[in-house]
Amino acid sequence: MKPTIIQDFYPEETAVCYGCGRSNPHELHVRTAWDGKEGVFRFRPEPHHTGYPGAVYGGLIASIMDCHCIGTAVGALYQAEARPPGTEPVIRCVTANLNVSYLRPTPVDAELFFKSHVKTLHDRKVVVSCSVTANGQECARGEIVAVRVKYADEMPGEIT
Repeated sequence: MKPTIIQDFYPEETAVCYGCGRSNPHELHVRTAWDGKEGVFRFRPEPHHTGYPGAVYGGLIASIMDCHCIGTAVGALYQAEARPPGTEPVIRCVTANLNVSYLRPTPVDAELFFKSHVKTLHDRKVVVSCSVTANGQECARGEIVAVRVKYADEMPGEIT
């Protein structure tokens, strides 16, 4: 299966996210390539993404991981419904929980590789895990709980 860039199918009026919203002029350009099994994204940090000399700011890693994992969850939900991304009704998710573990400093002068996969998938809740590597070494790993919402402004209720 050829990878699909999930964020390309987000409706224009809701594509305003700082991480992945093409309607936001300051976005980070997170684009999740979903192949039906995993999501991948590559990011090249800039010098202004430094947290301390030589290392990427941890909040940036968490932000990218968040958007990338949401993209993975959306791709998996479309796949579970056996329909292509962007078809009606549009699938939207928000983050209910994000947990990141930083394993070593992430070099600011290397390409970062984000790789995610779905751990569990239900109608409204998807748990996605993610690994971040640079120069072949795992620098961070995380897990998010994505919750499906009907509208961009609907917040999730209790998650069970």
